[in-house]
Amino acid sequence: MNLIEQAKDLGFVALGLSRPGEPLFFDRFCAWISSGKQGEMDWMGRHLDLRKNPARLLEGCETVISLAYPYSHKKPCTPEGFSAARYSEPHKIDYHNRLRKLTKILGRTVKQQYPGAKTRVCVDSAPILERSFAYSSGIGFIGKNNMLIIPGYGSFLFLAEILTTASIPHPETEFMESRCGSCTRCIDACPTGALEAPYSVNASKCLSYLTIEKSDTVDDDTGKKMGNCFFGCDVCQEVCPLNEVDKSKAEVLPSINAILKMEDEAFKETFGKTAFARAGLTKIKGNIMNLRQ
Repeated sequence: MNLIEQAKDLGFVALGLSRPGEPLFFDRFCAWISSGKQGEMDWMGRHLDLRKNPARLLEGCETVISLAYPYSHKKPCTPEGFSAARYSEPHKIDYHNRLRKLTKILGRTVKQQYPGAKTRVCVDSAPILERSFAYSSGIGFIGKNNMLIIPGYGSFLFLAEILTTASIPHPETEFMESRCGSCTRCIDACPTGALEAPYSVNASKCLSYLTIEKSDTVDDDTGKKMGNCFFGCDVCQEVCPLNEVDKSKAEVLPSINAILKMEDEAFKETFGKTAFARAGLTKIKGNIMNLRQ
């Protein structure tokens, strides 16, 4: 079966090919790291030599396969209307595990079509500038909110890569022209001013970082900017005219009081295999308490 057809059968909405080497925007990424805008996410500044050349992640790599997989446009909510970022999909197993299984299926197909080829699957599991390679492969463009946007699907997407030693032929890529135009809705709407300019995000100010990645509990000032969302933030995507936002609410979360009363064992049973596990119970409870003030 054609690799693109198989990817679509598995639920991916786009597949693109590019060659390894120094990715586009690498120098800008290094400058961003030097400015400290990654907050406490120190891991982003490690292994820059690998980020500079993904061929070092897989010896003999000849092709980078970029993949995009959609997540729900419905916002997960509690019965009271408190919400979490759409990507969390709290009724499903964490996307890392789901996408890794699907991507490995495609990796096996590559090996069948190119006997002797080696592959390495990357789902947020390796230091690779995935948006740069996705853009280089021609499947979408980078929006002013720094998200990869695929016309017809928007930016509610997970990205994954397959590195392979197979030299898969593909035409020279035509980079997709930005469709943002003069629009600045994402920048204007960002609750914390994390989008400091077009294509420039200060992650240390971003609600997704503050409510998930940052070790400390969110402060009162941050709590006032969170709206009803206690895990992550979708605002810069919700206001984007290239996204079709489903405004209906998916009540898939327990009540706020139920979450606040949870002990570690109950949390693990309910959310232990979901994206919520990354933040952990203590962090989530802290977010909710500050949100309710």
